[in-house]
Amino acid sequence: MHVRVLIVDDERLARQRVRRLVQSEADVEVVGEAESGHEAVALIRELRPDLVCLDVQMPGLDGFGVLRELEGGHVPMVLFVTAYDEHAQRAFDVHAVDYVLKPVDEDRFRAAFDKARTQRTNAVAAARLGELLETVRRLADGSAAIADVRGDVAGGALGSRLATANATANATANAVPGGNAHFASRILVKLDGRMFFVKTSEIDWIEADRNYVRLHVGKTTHAIRERISHLEETLDPRVFARIHRSTIVNLNRVREMQQWFSGDYVVILEDGTRLRLSRHYRDRVEKQVGV
Repeated sequence: MHVRVLIVDDERLARQRVRRLVQSEADVEVVGEAESGHEAVALIRELRPDLVCLDVQMPGLDGFGVLRELEGGHVPMVLFVTAYDEHAQRAFDVHAVDYVLKPVDEDRFRAAFDKARTQRTNAVAAARLGELLETVRRLADGSAAIADVRGDVAGGALGSRLATANATANATANAVPGGNAHFASRILVKLDGRMFFVKTSEIDWIEADRNYVRLHVGKTTHAIRERISHLEETLDPRVFARIHRSTIVNLNRVREMQQWFSGDYVVILEDGTRLRLSRHYRDRVEKQVGV
């Protein structure tokens, strides 16, 4: 996958060394160089690189200051290249791809760059999956026409498959009295000595807690004695997705997805709740929504 790189270092020789290492990689474009933090911020906003090879200590605005200035806008992947190892924990906290010490060893840099390339590939996959989740949410709401699906999802074949799946699902629902009668439409819960039903459509997400599951419904949580694997079987897979061994999410509540430092992903709900999408379940979710 093509990677666009910006090199930031206040030392000219250091920039030249990093440029040579970057240009030795396949399918890479060095889009620019910056010798100060302020110049880096301006170039990142203008050029929107995929990866920034960023020095930590620079006069005026250091590497972490550059990232603070970018908050709320385009934030590329960051590979720190620095002579100081005491900032490694902070680099981890800001989800840097890697932290390479000067003088830069060629093999060490290549390993770090390979990690960046992998994260770039995963980020594209995450964005694609986010688009699919949004499409599935609209389909579940019944508010998107098939033509809109084909226009919103990259690739006509993918849009066609989702449209076909939606038409098949609608035909199945129409053939069964009461719509999706073979999936649970409500769940019995107990609260303060009372028993009542919670509509599955009102559930935001579900988490496992040993032999119980917790149903998160708005600001209220209900605990029921049930295994999450069994509950998953009763829920409509067009609406609910298992994203972790201990988490099921209502796709209608998903706002966006973001790549996480470990290679996993974060699913962000409409209310701001952040849930982990593990790599293991990502493949299942992709198949579930028709990839």
